[in-house]
Amino acid sequence: MIKLLSPQGKKFYFSIHILTGIRPNNILLYRLALTHKSALEKDDTGRILSNDRLEYLGDAMLSAIIAQELYNRYPEGSEGFLTKTRSKIVNRSQLNSIAYAMGLADIIFTKLQTDPTKTHVLGDALEALVGAVFIDRGYKFCREFIIKEILDKHIDIDKLTQEDYNYKSLLIEWSQKNKKSILFTTDELHSTGGEAPAFISTVTIEEEKAGVGEGTSKKEAQQNAARIAMENVRENRI
Repeated sequence: MIKLLSPQGKKFYFSIHILTGIRPNNILLYRLALTHKSALEKDDTGRILSNDRLEYLGDAMLSAIIAQELYNRYPEGSEGFLTKTRSKIVNRSQLNSIAYAMGLADIIFTKLQTDPTKTHVLGDALEALVGAVFIDRGYKFCREFIIKEILDKHIDIDKLTQEDYNYKSLLIEWSQKNKKSILFTTDELHSTGGEAPAFISTVTIEEEKAGVGEGTSKKEAQQNAARIAMENVRENRI
């Protein structure tokens, strides 16, 4: 198959091999993974192709495999600790940084007028690349790619677990900077069977619901709601 590729195709093939540590079976999958919708292409049937579907799949695989790895590495970690640590790894800012460090900016296909490093395009492409590896080589190779080429090379998990992001403060700072009104509403959930009380918090921005979070304390519920709200803000959903 490699012999049949054009010189440019061979260069791309070996770039993917170096990037992932995997010898692709279907190189077209990887090209699709790195094709942003600004550089739309069509297949033989006229169907428009971009990496959106692979991004969706890769997002799910990345989240599941990192969840499993954290579960194995931290046997004493609580559900809240594991969830918080995973969110620090798979948040859009972190994925953008990892994708840039991996060199995706050099091989992505895009016709954006802006610098892709100033958008979430690289993080999206990394998720799509994970999806391509899973489709092309299966779960085992996909897991090895995520652990060896993403986690072990680009993330100090132990250091990350020590970082405590104050999402509520970050959200308030953002709202003040952008002159947006925000409101936190926190209620106690009715406990049954002697369970510890739980709380649910909703944060609204300009009277629009931006995030909902639960926790065993009001502070934890508000932090979780603020984290989701910050993700929605960064994704321009708010």
